[in-house]
Amino acid sequence: MTRSWSRRTFLRTTGGTALALGPTAGPLPAHQAVAASASASSSAAMASSAAADDFSALRAKWRTLILGEGFSPTAEPFRTKLAALGARAGEYRSAMAPATGSLWPDLVWADPEPDTDQESFGYSARLVDSLNRLNTMAQAYCRQGTGLTGNAALRDAVVTGLDHIHARVYNENQARYGNWWSWQIGGPQALLDVCVLMYDQLSATQIADHCRAVDHFVPDSAVAAYTGTSTGANRVDLCRVLILRGIVGGSAAKIALGRDALSPVFPYVTTGDGLYADGSFVQHGTIPYTGSYGAVMLGGLGALFSLLAGSGWAVTDPGRQIVLDAVENAWAPFLYNGLIMDGVSGRAISRGIAAGAASGVQADDHLRGHGILASILLLGQGASATENARWRGLVKGWIQRDYYSPPLSSPSLGLESLARLKAVADDTSVTAIAEPTGHRLFPSMARATHRRPGWAASISMASKRISYYETGNGENLRGWHTGSGMLYWWGDTYANGQYSDAFWPTVDPYRLPGTTASRKTLADGAGGDWGAAKPDVNWVGGATDGTRAAIGQYLRGLQSTLMAKKSWFCLDDSVVCLGAGITCTDGTAVESVVENRNLGLSGAHTFTVNGTVKPVSHPWSETLTGATWAHIGGMGGYVFPGGATVKALREERTGRWSDINRSMSTTALTRRYLTLWADHGTNPSDATYAYVLMPGANTTQTAARAADSGWVQILANTDDQQGVRVPSLGFTGVNFWFGGTVGALTASAPCCVMITEKSDGTAVICVSDPMRMQTSLSLTWNRAVASVTSRPSTVTGASTGSSLNLTFGDLSGTAGATQRITVRLG
Repeated sequence: MTRSWSRRTFLRTTGGTALALGPTAGPLPAHQAVAASASASSSAAMASSAAADDFSALRAKWRTLILGEGFSPTAEPFRTKLAALGARAGEYRSAMAPATGSLWPDLVWADPEPDTDQESFGYSARLVDSLNRLNTMAQAYCRQGTGLTGNAALRDAVVTGLDHIHARVYNENQARYGNWWSWQIGGPQALLDVCVLMYDQLSATQIADHCRAVDHFVPDSAVAAYTGTSTGANRVDLCRVLILRGIVGGSAAKIALGRDALSPVFPYVTTGDGLYADGSFVQHGTIPYTGSYGAVMLGGLGALFSLLAGSGWAVTDPGRQIVLDAVENAWAPFLYNGLIMDGVSGRAISRGIAAGAASGVQADDHLRGHGILASILLLGQGASATENARWRGLVKGWIQRDYYSPPLSSPSLGLESLARLKAVADDTSVTAIAEPTGHRLFPSMARATHRRPGWAASISMASKRISYYETGNGENLRGWHTGSGMLYWWGDTYANGQYSDAFWPTVDPYRLPGTTASRKTLADGAGGDWGAAKPDVNWVGGATDGTRAAIGQYLRGLQSTLMAKKSWFCLDDSVVCLGAGITCTDGTAVESVVENRNLGLSGAHTFTVNGTVKPVSHPWSETLTGATWAHIGGMGGYVFPGGATVKALREERTGRWSDINRSMSTTALTRRYLTLWADHGTNPSDATYAYVLMPGANTTQTAARAADSGWVQILANTDDQQGVRVPSLGFTGVNFWFGGTVGALTASAPCCVMITEKSDGTAVICVSDPMRMQTSLSLTWNRAVASVTSRPSTVTGASTGSSLNLTFGDLSGTAGATQRITVRLG
């Protein structure tokens, strides 16, 4: 029997007084017997009290994972967060007003025209929000230090809310509407967490009711096939629901099903959702999502591994090691000073300040990063001692270096996550590990990271396999050009808030740094939802030796005639950027953006060009002719080999989070920007650009680099090939868009080549097939080579002497990976 609560009944039943905190885990045969009737698979598990003890132990363990442990509720920062939790729960209790289509007046879930349109998505989201509020109230009831610990009125309000939601909407007779996620993941996760926290306060009938509702919306068939919405992070979330449903309802079969359904998540994939051997993580088929869905998967697996460890349902699939390896293979390359780089966070970059929020950013690159740090620590509990120790050192380093948004003051972290971070920060036996350096290329998701002492950069591209960007649910409406060669960068002790400080709602979306784009006006969400738009290009990727890299992107514009070839050569203190073949017939201007720095609310950074300091007033603009170098104070330098004409602009830009995400705040925000770009004019044909980015360089270093005309030699910058040589580094990099000869290199077909000549008389040659189409390739290096000392199996022939001739077999199955050859020079 279910109960629907009127406002009067609700007020009458919540008039009790506080009582001592009583929820304790223990075997309750009556609960288990009734819950068993909801699922035939539960009967065997309920036959013995030993099984009941197992479920009780797992409930207690999940309760600890929810609430956290090892911290004093009277110590900071926990005391303040607990008090805030209690205040928020009290507000929710006071505002709670059960009605036919809602539990709170501001969260109406009843959809007058239920379907799957955007409006219905909003209604189903409010159901999840309602359950999350009950979760907040339940945590305030169970936690010490909230001011509402064990409060009878709060307890009764939570139980009342659960009953009302079951009677009115989340039950076995309800058809879902809006977003599937609300009914299968968001809603049941919150519901089952509340059931665990309030288990001793719920009757056997109530437990059975909630389990039956979950069974209706998340049947066993939800994990029957690894496809559709049951892959990657979503699969982990569904497994969590099944496992918790089993724990709450006493079903060993449900727990086993959820555990076993995790196994398809573990193996590397070669297409679609999941982890790739190169460290990529993709969700929704074509979206790089390490920092969002990937973070959910990491946290979910860490929690489930910990929950089931030591039980009869422990996760023992050896494939789990792939997930453990991914901490440093997939996540660490995108973590920098505590932030997770926006280029792998998809729609999440548009989630800043929610509509109706009193103040403060609810999500940004740092806040998302902090959650990942806590997840790494949780996952470490189930890793080897060596892995766990190293990860704790990495996390401690990230905590200490995040000056912009200190993790221990993070407004978005739950108390349980905060406790894990603080324990590591305070552990004197843990030595902080410095930021890893080196280059990582992720061809399976068209991303790259370049990390040097003092700074880090990331490049985002798009291809036939990877979408321009993702919009959906009214989010990330203007992310159109984020895959058009956007070049992000951060300093070690500066510019860590570059993309955190209201960047996305205030930046000109047509002038993202590093990109080449048409000024053709695009509609919000242009290209379609869920990454529908992908460019019809294959040549996207590069080659790396792990320290330096050559990277290229054949760019075709979103809903545009724009075509361009873009290259980046990632070096020790700089990134050399080339553009060629820039052609467009949109009837609008085309621009290549050298830089677009967010100077903050009142930034007046000095801007120097060829030694002349430009005005700090705004608005200000100037066409800079004959520019050989430019410098932004406190940021870095820009060198234009051979000189260039570029445009510069200082401006204040005002925007709202709601401009790019319909569910976000409508409050206007203003930030100052300093933008530098090459204007290719309207309908350009075969336009080019060349510049060198020098993060952290001062004016003297920038001017000196510009004066050293031989430091970088541009070997080619055409629609056919792009290449550079830096003699002082022994570096040569060439992107062969078509076969041909560039400098001392000749390639028979499209490929990427990067060579480093070392002072010990050896050289490393790195070759890749970014197109994934070459069944054979011949490469000649017109340089004396004495011998080949190592080569991969893809090299089927090699001859040395006055030149090196390499023959490659089929490269189409190498997934764009770098083929590394070492030689002794002649």
